Amino acid sequence: MRPIIALVCCTVLLAGSASAQRRITSPDGHAATEIRGHYEGAEDPAYVGGKWIEISYGRPIKRGRDLWGSGPTYGKFLNHGAPVWRAGADISTYLMTDVPLVFNGKTVPSGGHTLFVELKSEKEWTLIVSDWQPQQRYNPGDKTKLWGSFGYTKDKDVARAPMTVTKTPWVTEELTWEFLDMSGTGGTMALRWDNVMATVRFTVPEE
Repeated sequence: MRPIIALVCCTVLLAGSASAQRRITSPDGHAATEIRGHYEGAEDPAYVGGKWIEISYGRPIKRGRDLWGSGPTYGKFLNHGAPVWRAGADISTYLMTDVPLVFNGKTVPSGGHTLFVELKSEKEWTLIVSDWQPQQRYNPGDKTKLWGSFGYTKDKDVARAPMTVTKTPWVTEELTWEFLDMSGTGGTMALRWDNVMATVRFTVPEE
């Protein structure tokens, strides 16, 4: 029995090692909400007619790092030489919405848009909604799309909105986008990482 047990243990260890090698450094993330629908059915009600608002992004992990910096170096580590922060990892953070959204008085049409964050200081963050489209795989020769936020320029901005930045009593290990206080007329987008939470309100115009 011992040789069989040894073989099984070896197989499990090798499988575990192979699995570890396949792990993604920054796993894919997805935040979603659905509004303006209604429930139908008495016994097993289904939500129908809703409109989706979704964010897809890479989820970097803190792993003990000093993320933000301070003074003139604030945000530089996260930008990695890009003009703004991709607010995620790898591929550009992407917003897909079935309805127009209004940020800071500017209307973002329904469809797909990239999201970036300008990190000016500990209290000055700006959400940027852009019409730059993302590269699915890094291609330095493609100047029509972006990998992360490298090559970003302001000419495709759709909206810019100041974010409210607060310190949290806990540390969020993996970057997280989420929706808060949602209703049929709007809500809040929130970004959490480390001991920081940044939020921005948006409204949804009447159809």
